[in-house]
Amino acid sequence: MSKIRSSTDHYPQRIVCLTEEPTEVLYALGEEHRIVGISGFTVRPPRARKEKPKVSAFTSAKIEEILKLEPDFVVGFSDIQADIARELIKAGVEVWISNHRSVDGILAYIRRLGAMVGAAEKADAYARKAEEQIERTQAQAAQFARRPKVYFEEWDDPLITGIRWVAELVRIAGGEDVFPQMSGESLAKHRILADPNEVVRAAPDIILGSWCGKRFRPERVAAREGWDAIPAVRDGELFEIKSPIILQPGPAALFDGLDAIHGIFAEWDRKHGR
Repeated sequence: MSKIRSSTDHYPQRIVCLTEEPTEVLYALGEEHRIVGISGFTVRPPRARKEKPKVSAFTSAKIEEILKLEPDFVVGFSDIQADIARELIKAGVEVWISNHRSVDGILAYIRRLGAMVGAAEKADAYARKAEEQIERTQAQAAQFARRPKVYFEEWDDPLITGIRWVAELVRIAGGEDVFPQMSGESLAKHRILADPNEVVRAAPDIILGSWCGKRFRPERVAAREGWDAIPAVRDGELFEIKSPIILQPGPAALFDGLDAIHGIFAEWDRKHGR
């Protein structure tokens, strides 16, 4: 008589996560035992770096090392990882590359990934927790006397403005992105500000910076030619949002990232809003 498999056996058992988002989601759902390899850029949760082998960067991966792990499912993010995905698919590995760029996309991603590993109910509960956080933040932001104008800088040379989910979180937290027309561009090269004086003309009340891979330097921003006329620079309202909690389209942005942004806006409202 053949052995009857449990229902969970029908779902992936050996997952490689090419970016941090799937790792964070699977740990949050209590499904971390399925993970056999992670991205070297993973910092959330901290224990993942101690428990799982690091087999990829963002634009590159150790294909042979991944294959040695005998994964039955690989999860990555964006067209930038297309070459990695192609190599793994050619080797016979099942690969899922998500390409979401919005808050709704992050919520859908959590639910979809959970369903793929047989944890749909847990994933839905986790996504609803994020939705409740968003609703609470919006309600609190509605009490602001006025919404600050916000410039989010993703990179400093050249100047790159925030991507869509960042702009959406700025609005949820109570601010107004000063370059909303650019946030819809998925590629960073299409969010480059050719003229730094565009920021001067936009006159943001707050400047948020998250320079991926390096520390944000408010003093360098404030020293840019002509930027002393910007209200945010004049009032010293320049703040870093740590890259791991805002520049990856995963749970961190909806929880810690949103909290950090809203906290800055709430303090600004206390000082300048009334």
